[in-house]
Amino acid sequence: MENTFESKLKRLQEIVSHLDQSNITLDESIKLYEEGMELALELRKLLDEAELKIVQLNSKFKNSLKEDKSEDEEF
Repeated sequence: MENTFESKLKRLQEIVSHLDQSNITLDESIKLYEEGMELALELRKLLDEAELKIVQLNSKFKNSLKEDKSEDEEF
């Protein structure tokens, strides 16, 4: 499996679809549930990392814009 957010999300959606079916065994359900929970944790981590990066970028660019504005005001 690819290690991208999108591929993990697709796999999680497949797992949910399989769990919705009534023709799977209890053991298979448990294995799928475990895999799904692991994927959900990985996806949450990736989302948290993306959110942090966006916050950092916003802060960086806001600070840069403030510096540019204050330099303009000096002239």
